[in-house]
Amino acid sequence: MVYSLIRPALFLLDPERAHGLAIKSLKLLPVGTPFAPGGPLATEVAGIAFPNPLGMAAGFDKDAEVPDALLDLGFGHVEVGSITPKPQPGNPKPRLFRLTEDEAVINRMGFNNGGAQAAVERIEARKHRGGVLGINIGANKDSEDRIADYATMARIMAPHATYLTVNISSPNTPGLRALQDEGALVALLDAVFAEVPEDGPPVFLKVAPDLQPADIDAILKIAMDSRLAALIVSNTTISRPPLRSAHAVEAGGLSGAPLKDLALERLRDFARASGGAIPLVGVGGIATAEDAWARIRAGASLVQLYSAMTYRGPGIARQVTSGLERLMRRDGFASIAEAVGSETA
Repeated sequence: MVYSLIRPALFLLDPERAHGLAIKSLKLLPVGTPFAPGGPLATEVAGIAFPNPLGMAAGFDKDAEVPDALLDLGFGHVEVGSITPKPQPGNPKPRLFRLTEDEAVINRMGFNNGGAQAAVERIEARKHRGGVLGINIGANKDSEDRIADYATMARIMAPHATYLTVNISSPNTPGLRALQDEGALVALLDAVFAEVPEDGPPVFLKVAPDLQPADIDAILKIAMDSRLAALIVSNTTISRPPLRSAHAVEAGGLSGAPLKDLALERLRDFARASGGAIPLVGVGGIATAEDAWARIRAGASLVQLYSAMTYRGPGIARQVTSGLERLMRRDGFASIAEAVGSETA
């Protein structure tokens, strides 16, 4: 209710400035207590106990500045980043656009972040807090060896992460998505796992929604042959469904409501092709409990959101989790895990 009153004023600000204001505001919140691991929505994925299946997707807290505030809002996990070895400013501004009429966002941020060392210092300072903290790792735009960048990031971040996410699906770093190609992906994951101990954090892979069936089959085969613990489906899209906003012509990755159908269909593709052999994390266009529930029933063990908080406000995590509990009980499931993939049962 409060957010609906202040949103018009926030939307008068440049989107990137408004986002910076949101981060500063979250820093001012009193420190609370993370959700306990148990509870009606508790689930386990990749050996990690999640208090509920809803997470904050990477991109919101790029520099690991406010993971605890986000956990306090009701998210069951927070994925920070993408973080690169060296600080980088990202792409020229403007690079973030609200498509208000579509409840969507287009971004071409370009992995802007303060680099690995600064992030590690912040994460170390809050490690006593607990909670599930994913760290999303990327490569520097000007790197001469991007695979080496990912290996470096895996080595640096493994001691500090509950899980690591290898992000090769951002459309805003030229050539990055080429690492989804079969040969490059094998080499990349071999380099990453060489730096992550067997008893280290599980490694997730984040993929794009703009994949062809052959891409899905190849990625799944590689996932099954490696130590990958989960696939995050999906990142932003470079496609453009019908949009009403004048900003629809901007280059970059599209997220928010228009991504929902594509991301859900891609999740179903991965769920069908994998037969449930690897956990999936559903992302893209999730704004309500019903959206999250559809993703879970389609095969997602966990779900994440980000753009929807721009339009619905910081209360969205509590709204979605309370709604998920209601939907789970309505449909006769005793746990989230029991409901995963149930639309095809």
